[in-house]
Amino acid sequence: MTPARGANVGIVIVSHSPLVAQGAADMVRQMVGGCVPLAWTGGNGEGGLGTHVDGILVAIEAAWSEAGVAIFVDLGGAETNSEMAVEMLEPARAAKVAICNAPLVEGAVVAAAEASGGSPLARVVATAEELSA
Repeated sequence: MTPARGANVGIVIVSHSPLVAQGAADMVRQMVGGCVPLAWTGGNGEGGLGTHVDGILVAIEAAWSEAGVAIFVDLGGAETNSEMAVEMLEPARAAKVAICNAPLVEGAVVAAAEASGGSPLARVVATAEELSA
C-alpha cells in the first residue's frame, strides 16, 4: 500500500549544479519509488552554477508534507540559501523543515528510505546525519 501524499516526510535536494541535484533525486526515486514527496533544485536563476532562495522555496512546496521536509545541500551557499528560504516560511511550516548535516546523495537516499517507512522528521534527519558522525 502506498501512503497518501503528505503522509511521509518529504525530501528536498539543493545543489549548485542542476545535473547533480537531478541525478541525486533520480537515485532517491529509484530507491523508494513514489511514496516519498521529493523535489530538487539546482543552479542559479540565470542557469549557471549556484543556488537561489526562490528555487528552494518552490522545491519545499513541491515536496511539502505535513510530516515535514528534510533538505539536503551540497555546499555552504546552498545551506545559507536554504536557511533563508526556511526563514521565509510561515512559522508553523518552518518548524516542520530541517536542513540535514549529511552527505548530499547518500544522505538523501538513506533519509528517503527511512521516510518511506513512515518515520517522523526527527528520525529521518538523525538517520541521515549518522553518516556524518
